[in-house]
Amino acid sequence: MSKCVYCRQRKGKRACPALGGLICSQCCGEHRMVRIACPSDCVYLDSNSEYQQKRVGDRFSQDRRDFYKELFELGGEKAAGLFNLIEVVTFSYFHNRRDAQDGEVITAIQTLRRTLSPLHIPAAPPQAFAELLKKEYEAFTKQQGQPPQQAQHAIDQQMATDVLDRALKFVSGFSGAGLQSHRFLTGLIGYIRTHHPQVAEQLAKQGEEGGRIVLPGQFTPGKVEPVAHAHPGAHPGPPHRH
Repeated sequence: MSKCVYCRQRKGKRACPALGGLICSQCCGEHRMVRIACPSDCVYLDSNSEYQQKRVGDRFSQDRRDFYKELFELGGEKAAGLFNLIEVVTFSYFHNRRDAQDGEVITAIQTLRRTLSPLHIPAAPPQAFAELLKKEYEAFTKQQGQPPQQAQHAIDQQMATDVLDRALKFVSGFSGAGLQSHRFLTGLIGYIRTHHPQVAEQLAKQGEEGGRIVLPGQFTPGKVEPVAHAHPGAHPGPPHRH
């Protein structure tokens, strides 16, 4: 009898492309996308279901909270603001794409990271999302540097590089080892839709209308308790544009 590749106890009945063996139906149902980085073409996975997004989004929320603590320790609001930008742009671009894969996000962050390197590193022409992220990053840094209100929040290039390096590690780690994984995207989209439905609606509307991305003030986690909420003095809705 072939035992389940996950629990090693029950009989494995389903072919699991992520683990390369047979998995029992209980482990498949309980751990898919939450602890197993399932590829998008798995026959047992409906990655775009609201239920699946909520499950992975709840797990993502926990890991995201820890990551924002790390960012605040690294560089406070400046460091957190950059990753917040990545989250917002990612959701706006991918929230309705059924074929999306985490590799596109990872490649885009790597591409942006290379543009900040003092060394010229030859690379292939950037993908569409990588171009968008670079464009939004440039607008983000330009807006941050506008005196006098925003000057104190400007992020320097070294800190931006550190944030991007950590972001790559975080996204890749949550995504898992699967070449076609979309666990990070499922988690991010599920998290925003479940925990911040108004933000999700706003970003989806902006994506349809086009134009510059708006960063919702209540979306970035706070310094003490990194769960999305309004900063002191913030008001509902977008506080600024870039």
